[in-house]
Amino acid sequence: MQTAKVIGTVVATKKDKRLEGIRLMVIQPQNAAGKDEGTPIVACDVVGSGIGETVIYAKSKEGAFALPDKNACCDAAITAIIDSFYTLEGGNRRVEGC
Repeated sequence: MQTAKVIGTVVATKKDKRLEGIRLMVIQPQNAAGKDEGTPIVACDVVGSGIGETVIYAKSKEGAFALPDKNACCDAAITAIIDSFYTLEGGNRRVEGC
């Protein structure tokens, strides 16, 4: 699992029936210091996250395990909303947007 910031939403008028009722969010992967890493990706949201929140997400087939239908075509899924976390290098960090 990795951390990311939710930076947008996706509007899809048609999508696979196994994804019906699942929100699609645009997330920006981050490192443990909260700095952006790589390019934004689209993730299925099963926890009700919002723009600006820091989240935990799972990639690859593990992302689909969080969905009601485990066979859904999903490369990433948001599985938790972070309130705060602790790292050895940075100590306690309250996450912005929470």
